[in-house]
Amino acid sequence: MVKLTIIGRLRDGLPLAQGPRYQNEENESFSYYKHQGEFILKEISKGALTLSRMTIRLDHHSFNYLVENGICYITLCDSSYPRKLAFHYLQDLQKEFDKFDISLLDKITRPYSFVKFDSVIGNIRKHYMDTRTQANLSKLNACRRQDLDIITDNMSQIIERRRNSEIFERVATNPQPLSSSKWCSPRLEAIALIWTPITVIAAVAAVLLWISYFLTDDFFISAQ
Repeated sequence: MVKLTIIGRLRDGLPLAQGPRYQNEENESFSYYKHQGEFILKEISKGALTLSRMTIRLDHHSFNYLVENGICYITLCDSSYPRKLAFHYLQDLQKEFDKFDISLLDKITRPYSFVKFDSVIGNIRKHYMDTRTQANLSKLNACRRQDLDIITDNMSQIIERRRNSEIFERVATNPQPLSSSKWCSPRLEAIALIWTPITVIAAVAAVLLWISYFLTDDFFISAQ
């Protein structure tokens, strides 16, 4: 089932349209996934996600996105929803969106203010709600032997990469004098911030194993 749609501008990550709102969607869960979709849009606009199309797993759902002509089309579906249909849906949105004047879109400054396209999203979405319709079955059966060559990633990994990137950026832009003398460079400090906790844990584990070994050895000697 197609649960969420976001269409955004690539150059600044501004969401332009999202389709009509439905009563059963106005809840905390919907807001959470909408926020995650906006995060994906920002990552694409920053160049963190460079592929023109991708599937991103989150909980029991999948975000699918398509980038064409400076516009990003994102949809959220159940993980069981056929990915081929999801990208057919995004392609249909893209074909309709391309009919609008690009100069008009460049003037938009407020999020989700391109309300002219909301009804278009709603109409196209209706055709993809039921995967068992003849039209959708035909799309699924067409080129059945050709698998979609689309990379799949996990949202948790994307968020982790963003956090690590922000650590590097923060250290590079605001180096501390003491840190610079200690680590010699902002890059080394960023690496230290990431790996020092892991190294400490490994060292403690090694010490505990070493102590355990000698205690066990002493026990066997005394027993003899």
